[in-house]
Amino acid sequence: MKVGILALQGDFREHTEMLKKIGVEYVLIKLPKHLKSVGRLIIPGGESTTIWKLLSIYDLINPIRNRVKEGMPIWGTCAGAILMASYINDGLPNQNSLQLMEITARRNAFGSQLDSFETDLKIKQIGKAPLHVVFIRAPILELPGKNVEILAKINNKNIVAAKQDKMIVTCFHPELTNDTRFHEYFLSL
Repeated sequence: MKVGILALQGDFREHTEMLKKIGVEYVLIKLPKHLKSVGRLIIPGGESTTIWKLLSIYDLINPIRNRVKEGMPIWGTCAGAILMASYINDGLPNQNSLQLMEITARRNAFGSQLDSFETDLKIKQIGKAPLHVVFIRAPILELPGKNVEILAKINNKNIVAAKQDKMIVTCFHPELTNDTRFHEYFLSL
């Protein structure tokens, strides 16, 4: 199984390191033709408006949407989660998304870069031990649709991870830790 990692902007290198650690082949996705060789896709964290502009420039929007409609698993971390959401709160005027998951993303919900933090989250889908995660200018997820499963909340109120069919969104960055469990969970879809 080859995993595609969108490599237009953001922390795609960190995802490559995690996949190497668990022995999974990956392809850096920069053009639509690269999508043909992968069975799943990770959209990394970065700057959501910049990634959207680059998705447009490199004509990747419809190819990604089409592959997901065909059943390809996809995971968006932080900016990737924003890009996968149906709606974006606190976005820039006319900010767009791939509109893949029935959920709303609220950008920079925890504050600025200076408000970034680390914490442990309990996520039953990856095991009993808490997952140490990193939040960097992170969004939160709101208004999940009826088909959305909430995977994790922070402070028992803010949704920070969700799943719908073969799609996962996380507001945090598990690729910035040494724990491979969330990547393994994505690969199990």
